[in-house]
Amino acid sequence: MFHSENYQGSREQNYELVISQLKALLDGETDRIANLANASALLNQFMSRINWVGFYLYQGGELVLGPFQGMPACVRIPLSRGVCGKAAADRKTVLVPNVHEFPGHIACDAASQSEIVIPLVKDGELLGVLDIDSPELERFDEIDQRYLERFALQLVAAL
Repeated sequence: MFHSENYQGSREQNYELVISQLKALLDGETDRIANLANASALLNQFMSRINWVGFYLYQGGELVLGPFQGMPACVRIPLSRGVCGKAAADRKTVLVPNVHEFPGHIACDAASQSEIVIPLVKDGELLGVLDIDSPELERFDEIDQRYLERFALQLVAAL
């Protein structure tokens, strides 16, 4: 059974805790959708000052909406468009302090001001992306990037 934590340590300690919680949630579960759903729910309860967290899965040459927490979202994203498309195409994390300054940004939620997208890659194969939006400018930084990339690696190992 999952218990919500009161994250009171440093940001780094809190990220370590949420990564260990993810590992426990994934233990013994092989269903991809169930694991992605739990991962998005975990990040949603862990992270403050966000308005959307979820996954886009790579299917048929495009990204297709997967499990998420937040307002309804764009369903399909070509790899040539938006922050998610760029992260997927380049297979590199994209951290955007101000989405309005990102060329080709796709505004699924008008409240979003900043975004971080982490590609999910296993054995060289693109599985999708983890996408997190915030209604605040400059919400995400290098600490978020480093630990969210570790979170994604832990998740990908179970997919």
